[in-house]
Amino acid sequence: MGQMQVVIFKIEEERYGVPIHQVQSIERWMETTRVPKTLSFIKGVVNLRGTITPVIDVRERFGMSTKEADDDTRIVVVGIDAMTVGMVVDAVLDVVMVDEEEVKEPPRVVGGVAAEYLNGVVSLASGVLVLLNLGRILSDVEERQLREVEKSVHG
Repeated sequence: MGQMQVVIFKIEEERYGVPIHQVQSIERWMETTRVPKTLSFIKGVVNLRGTITPVIDVRERFGMSTKEADDDTRIVVVGIDAMTVGMVVDAVLDVVMVDEEEVKEPPRVVGGVAAEYLNGVVSLASGVLVLLNLGRILSDVEERQLREVEKSVHG
């Protein structure tokens, strides 16, 4: 085991992280174009430098209350199982190195987020960091719906 770089972002008061190799870009908030008949947490699509990208609200996906976008709101564009998805987060805080052997099994629930969505937790000098499992954030049904959104936009 070694080290991995992790992008840290905030949702409500919790700090979450994803491996930097899964992050394609971090974008300022931009309005999305709603796609009819999609799940409520699928906010719509955005045009990122010519690529139409579906956007999900992580707060809503985790069953938290929604929040109006502000100057700190970001869209973290990630690769999930060969699909590109934008995740709306409250703020992006930092990029840190994490020792993989320091990652512990997650408790059953962290900040209202079920363990099924988590890869683990790690203690840093600045507090506990929750590592997300991006592959589990979207169920098969939700992933199919996002792919349909992509197809309907791309033709």
